[in-house]
Amino acid sequence: MRDDRRRLRTVLLWASLAVLFIVVFQYVKRVGSEEEIPFSQLLSDARMVEGLEDGLPPLSGVRSFTVFGPEGRKILGQFSDGSSFVTEGDLAIAGDLRQQLLQKGVRITYAADGESVAVPPDAKPVPFSDFVQKLKKLPADADSGVYARSRVEEIEVRGQQIVARYKGGTVKKTAGDLSAFEPELLNLGVKIRHEAEQEGFWVQFLISWVPMIFLFLIFFFFIRQLQVGGGKAMSFGKSRHRLLAENSKKVTFADVAGIDEAKEELREIVDFLKDPKKYTRLGGRIPKGVLLMGPPGTGKTLLGRGVAGEAGVPFFLISGSDFVEMFVGVGASRVRDLFEQGKKNAPCIIFIDEIDAVGRHRGAGLGGGHDEREQTLNQLLVEMDGFESNDGVILVAATNRPDVLDPALLRPGRFDRRVVIPLPDLPGRLGILKVHSRNKPLSAEVDLETVARGTPGFSGADLENLCNEAALIAARRGRDSVARDDFDEAKDKVLMGTERRSMAQTAEEKRTTAYHEAGHALVARLLPNADPLYKVTIIPRGLALGLTQLLPEKDRYKYTRKWLLDTMAMLMGGRVAEELVFAEQTTGAGQDIQHATGIAHKMVTEWGMSNLGPIAFEHKGEEVFLGRDFVRQKAYSEAVGEKIDREVKRLVNDAYERCVDMLKTHREALDALAGALVERETLSREDVEKLLLDLGLSLPPQAGGSAARSEPPAAGTGPQGGSGSTPDPT
Repeated sequence: MRDDRRRLRTVLLWASLAVLFIVVFQYVKRVGSEEEIPFSQLLSDARMVEGLEDGLPPLSGVRSFTVFGPEGRKILGQFSDGSSFVTEGDLAIAGDLRQQLLQKGVRITYAADGESVAVPPDAKPVPFSDFVQKLKKLPADADSGVYARSRVEEIEVRGQQIVARYKGGTVKKTAGDLSAFEPELLNLGVKIRHEAEQEGFWVQFLISWVPMIFLFLIFFFFIRQLQVGGGKAMSFGKSRHRLLAENSKKVTFADVAGIDEAKEELREIVDFLKDPKKYTRLGGRIPKGVLLMGPPGTGKTLLGRGVAGEAGVPFFLISGSDFVEMFVGVGASRVRDLFEQGKKNAPCIIFIDEIDAVGRHRGAGLGGGHDEREQTLNQLLVEMDGFESNDGVILVAATNRPDVLDPALLRPGRFDRRVVIPLPDLPGRLGILKVHSRNKPLSAEVDLETVARGTPGFSGADLENLCNEAALIAARRGRDSVARDDFDEAKDKVLMGTERRSMAQTAEEKRTTAYHEAGHALVARLLPNADPLYKVTIIPRGLALGLTQLLPEKDRYKYTRKWLLDTMAMLMGGRVAEELVFAEQTTGAGQDIQHATGIAHKMVTEWGMSNLGPIAFEHKGEEVFLGRDFVRQKAYSEAVGEKIDREVKRLVNDAYERCVDMLKTHREALDALAGALVERETLSREDVEKLLLDLGLSLPPQAGGSAARSEPPAAGTGPQGGSGSTPDPT
């Protein structure tokens, strides 16, 4: 970022200098090198007949004269034949004669007031009338063609601006109104050319140069867009990594909780970077690569940030998608540049987030492979373990799809160590809650261990979201600290979605939803192996019209056959309740039936929990884009397929019949539970148990269930056959 600002300042400086140069150039060009003269001098020069300076006689009988004396009435001059004369008279009576005399080359001089003029003795007195006649008379030998032209050859007029070009090539300029003198100048042979009035300097500058500057800026920003790697134009192949600054906010291992085993694996790498002799003295070497694997939200990227905060060495951060471009070969070039930068800063750590974006299986997918991605992966394989060693460069990568990675990328020598980051257990959830509640004031009634026990299956991201939602709810209520009921409401929001109380339902729809959810809740509480009931509601949440939420009380990592059978029976509770009470079926049970069928199908084909014996008839299918399961090959005959279908149907029907018997037996409890839901809309586990105990029912103890997914078991009424989320125990 600092380099980008420095480059931007440099570009702006050069752009400012360029604009300044253009302005100066335009001004000098506009001002030019012409001599500027007064308008009166231009007129005088234009009226001056060419050739007088070469000694040619004037076109008059008088060569020159001087006006002097009181009131300017005395005239002393010289005729064209060279004789002197003196006379007295008023020259003004001659009218425009003076202008004509000047045009004919007669030199007229006016003496200053009081100035004495010496009259030569040979000056002959003549009458004033003879003097005037001599002025108008042409010499007999005079050639008027010699004097027919002015000293000014051409005049260019632009409004009030005048540029005059003289016979010798000299150019002079002035300003004034020439319109009254144009006929006279035309008679003297001066060429007058009128041009459009020139715009002001800044107007001319904007018209001439702004388009060019605009095009330059477009070109500059286009080049900036091409600089995907920074540094210089067209640097497509430069790596887009970010070097974590030392003064940035650091995340340490103290900020990462719930994954102690994974932290120990990475702490060893950090210790090696700080004290390599501790390991090399026994012949050990640090792993070249560490792959962090786990479900979304478990803290893989956070753990990578923790490594950056603990290592004390350069930490390069990049995403897998930063390598992929539309141009073939760009990604490979970026990989080379990334490792070159790593070698220059060794020892260092390179962290690639979401490496599955570039490390997918080669030569797979519909229509063949992806040339750009495969070349990038090939270069990554070579850099990680090729002919050249990368000592001191440790690659840490994270993904939640390790199944799609290329086998060559996973072998030892590249990713020597694979760190699995699972969903946190109870101590892990408690540690995560403590980390995310450090900056939140909690009331004395909040017990984080109780919150941790009530959130099995939550990932680290879910728990962070839970703490944040609780703080937001407390702030919305105007509290100074986060209370226990804030956490309870936040958990309901995370588990079941936001309440949609504004959704209008008819009384009949509300009653149908109440019986549907009451059927789920009653069966779930009466079955000994089902997950404990957490809450049942008929308030629309998310996409569901109602929801029955089951919440395991402890962590378990496998499912028993009894749990699966009880879960299928619980899923049938909504459909059975609708049929018993209304003698009608609705689409609200569609997703419940789909989940129950999926569990039964896996019990028969994958887990060997049916009368067909412990045989796996199907394997987990691979994605089509990997090219591994485009045409599924059945490992059994058609006859066996029919048996599988019958066995799946039997398991689902048994769960249905079991649920029918249970709800028929406890019809009174079903009605009471549905009535309570219509009245109160939401019931907790304690509310349901108290209502059933008041009716005299004996409630069996429950095993506590399991939590192998981030979303606990739930069943509900959806708008069109949908329901709340139900676990897919795989």
